[in-house]
Amino acid sequence: MEEGLNQPEKSRALWKPMQAYVLAGVCLIVGLPVGYLLRGSSPETTATAATEAGMTQPAAPASTNGAVPSGMPHGVPTMEDMKRMADKKAEPLLAKLKTDPNNATLLNQVGIVYRSAHQFKEAQKYFEQSLQADPKNADVRADMAACMYYEGDVDGALAQLEIALTYNPKNPGALMNIGLIRWQTKHDVPGAVASWEKLLKLNPDFPQKAQVQQMIDAAQGPVLKDKKAASGTKPVGPNS
Repeated sequence: MEEGLNQPEKSRALWKPMQAYVLAGVCLIVGLPVGYLLRGSSPETTATAATEAGMTQPAAPASTNGAVPSGMPHGVPTMEDMKRMADKKAEPLLAKLKTDPNNATLLNQVGIVYRSAHQFKEAQKYFEQSLQADPKNADVRADMAACMYYEGDVDGALAQLEIALTYNPKNPGALMNIGLIRWQTKHDVPGAVASWEKLLKLNPDFPQKAQVQQMIDAAQGPVLKDKKAASGTKPVGPNS
């Protein structure tokens, strides 16, 4: 996804729906909670996201004698399974929306259900509607941006994250995600580091600050190594 939508085919190849199970793979490099890019305000693991949306794997029916149900190899639900469960989970919320269609909170809750099931396009639709009613909600905008990113709209996601910061300059989800996108898809190390350093400065009690620092170190590592190589500096060791 280099340079965002300038290479749409490559974007789609990198972010197919089934790959949503691993979510922000870059987070795995430094031990950040998988799926941070999905939240506007707080980190979560894929398992937590699934539980939140009612996506916990159901027990096998008695008639199967404990066998994995058809369509769910190794107990992992397919994208179709996730969509069906999300539809079911969203039913009561959608029923309330029929009498209150512009309720920003309800619309956001529906978006969260579909986002947690990795139905990013569907989630984005509800986040957009929520923002029409409450455009200054930075968390919802950051959530929508994450969905746009996973759908391949990298530049659009970055634009929405920047808008989110105009409403809440210290929003940790927006700052984290700007850094991740700039680092991994734009190859903009200075931009990524600046976003993460701003996150730490504005949120001194951020629970994952140690992990953010790890990301900063990981992003800067190759740059510092190249600078040392260019200057002719040799690593110091016992045989130096």
